[in-house]
Amino acid sequence: MKTDVLIIGGGLAGAATAYFLAREGVDVLLAERFDLNTQASGANAGNLHIQIPHETFVTEGDNWAREFAPTIPLMLESVKLWTEIGDDIGCDLGVSTTGGLLVANSEHEMRDISRKAAIEQRWGARIELLGRNEVRACAPYISRDVVGGAFCPDEGRANPLTATPGFAAAASRHGARIVRNTEIHALSQTGGRFTACTRDGAIEARRVVNCAGADAGSVAGMLGINLPIEGHPIQMTVTEPVKPIVPHLVYAASEKLTLKQMNNGTFLIGGGWPATRRGTDGKLAVSLASLRDNLRVALSVVPALANVHIVRTWPAIVNGTADWKPVLGEVPGHAGFFVNVFPWMGFSAGPISALIVAELVLGRRPSFDLKRFSAMRYG
Repeated sequence: MKTDVLIIGGGLAGAATAYFLAREGVDVLLAERFDLNTQASGANAGNLHIQIPHETFVTEGDNWAREFAPTIPLMLESVKLWTEIGDDIGCDLGVSTTGGLLVANSEHEMRDISRKAAIEQRWGARIELLGRNEVRACAPYISRDVVGGAFCPDEGRANPLTATPGFAAAASRHGARIVRNTEIHALSQTGGRFTACTRDGAIEARRVVNCAGADAGSVAGMLGINLPIEGHPIQMTVTEPVKPIVPHLVYAASEKLTLKQMNNGTFLIGGGWPATRRGTDGKLAVSLASLRDNLRVALSVVPALANVHIVRTWPAIVNGTADWKPVLGEVPGHAGFFVNVFPWMGFSAGPISALIVAELVLGRRPSFDLKRFSAMRYG
């Protein structure tokens, strides 16, 4: 097979990049080694984040947060895209931006929140600090142990089960080809062209976009590129549907937590609690200790969950980088090879990271300064 642009990876990053290129008339072929949306893009919580992750802020400190903060304009623009793109691709993405609420159980936690909010505000995030009574007025479902918090009105949720298929279907309508169960075993670059080897034969391309998530480092390594992408096993829990209780995306300053109620009444509970790997093949399994602790934190923040039944808990791999910053753009020294990897919050940033990389592939000046996010930082 031959194509102008080969996209490796059939998650949200790959499907959205394929859409933005195909709608411009580019010949695109997307190759996914399993089926679309079977990895992190379909197994995540569907959060739309803007705030700097609080736990990482506490452990890494203010300097880390200042280095990470330039991602905030990307997140702001991505959430805006989430609210608009459903009409363009003809898909109900289940987007709701009713706000994100980070709550504190102590004045010490409030001081941490205040320092973080100051950094976020400098980069354009709308963050409102709340006292005890203001939290109660905003979110009467919150535990009375909460002493305050921070509210970001632009955060929310989208449906991870419809997003990737929606972008993929729209890309196909614009002429993109999508091949499933097609693993790239080798990738080489000769004379300005790339050759990707699969069990069904070679794919020749003028350009390649690496959207392989946690496996992006392995794909880059086929070309001798050092791209230290990490894969972290985490888990999520979904409950039975109940009447509306929580309209917000809720976080806790005390321990890891993301919690929200979906349109169908179910709660999605997570926050990055680790899953486990078993056996020589590293197969993922749910950690009962993580499940217990995750639910303990959720109940301490939203006591009304006490009588809500769990339906399912599942593990997934999420990609990460040591500095938490994305890797976006053409790799220096490897003309035509582009990377679209956004760690940890890749679902939130999916539309904007795909649009930016598509702009670069098209030879256009990107909408954002990407110097901080270049693969060049890895040498």
